[in-house]
Amino acid sequence: MKTALNISSENKQSVSILKEFKEMTKMGLALSVVFSTLAGYVLAVPDIRSINYMTIIALAVGGYCMVGASNVYNQIIERDLDAKMNRTANRPIASGRVKPTPAFILAVVLTLLGIGILYAINPKTAMFGAISIFLYTSVYTPLKTITPLSVFVGAFPGAIPFMLGWVAETNNFGIEAGTLFLIQFFWQFPHFWAIGWFLFDDYKRGGFSMLPTGKKDNKTLTQIILYTIWLIIVSIFPVFNVTGRLYLTPIAAGLVLLAGIWMLTAAVKLYKQRTDKAARALMLVSVTYISLIQIIYVLDKILR
Repeated sequence: MKTALNISSENKQSVSILKEFKEMTKMGLALSVVFSTLAGYVLAVPDIRSINYMTIIALAVGGYCMVGASNVYNQIIERDLDAKMNRTANRPIASGRVKPTPAFILAVVLTLLGIGILYAINPKTAMFGAISIFLYTSVYTPLKTITPLSVFVGAFPGAIPFMLGWVAETNNFGIEAGTLFLIQFFWQFPHFWAIGWFLFDDYKRGGFSMLPTGKKDNKTLTQIILYTIWLIIVSIFPVFNVTGRLYLTPIAAGLVLLAGIWMLTAAVKLYKQRTDKAARALMLVSVTYISLIQIIYVLDKILR
C-alpha cells in the first residue's frame, strides 16, 4: 500500500512539474511559433523531396527552447505585475508556485540548449534566435510599462520565426526571408492591439500601456486597419515574382487575399462597434489568419 501511494504521489508530482513547465514556456504559443519556423523551412527547400528531417527536428526543438526561454525570462521579470492582473495572476511564478531561482535556471538551460541546437544547423540561425531572446527579454519586456512603442519593438523578435526556417535552410537572409519577416511583422500590430483593446483594464492594473495612443480611441482603431492593409499587401507580394525564390501562384495569392479581406472586415467591424467582443473576434481571426496563410504558402509550393 505504501509503495502504491508513493508511486501515486510521484505521478502527481510529475504531472504538476509538466503543467508548470507548459505554463511557464507558454506551450500553445511556443508550438505556433515552431509551426511558423517549420513553414519557413519548407518554403526554402529547393524541392520537397530534399527536406532534411534532422533539420526539421532540430528547428522544432531549438525553436521551442528559444521561445520557451523568452517566456520564462518574461514571467520572472514581470512576476509582481502579473500578480496584479486577472489574466496572469495564476501563472506559476506570479502565484508563487515556482520560485524565481529555479525558473531562471530553467530559462538559462533552455537558452543554451536552444542556441546550441540552432548553431548546429548554421551560425546565422543561432544568431537570429539569440537576437530574438535578447530583444524580447531585454528591450520589449522593460518597455511595456514605459511606452506603447513596446509593441513596435516586440514585433521584431515576434517576426523572426517565419523567416528563421528560411535562414536555417539557406544560411542566408535575403529578399525571401525579408518578405516572410515583414508578413509576421505587420501581422502583430492588429493582433496585439486587439488584445490590448479587450484587456485594456487588466493591462492597466499591471501598469502596461499596449495600445498605440495609450487609449481606446479612433486613432488606435485607424492604425489597426492601416497595419492590416499593409499586412494584406505584403502577404500577396510574392505573386508578382519580385521576391526571389519565394513565389505564390495567382490562385494561392487569391486565397491569401480572401483571408486578408476576412481579417480586414473584422478590423473594420471593431472600428464601427468599438466593443471588447469585436476586439476579441479580431484577435481570433488574426490567429487563424497567420496559420492559414502559412498553410496556403506551403501547399502552393508542394502542389505547384
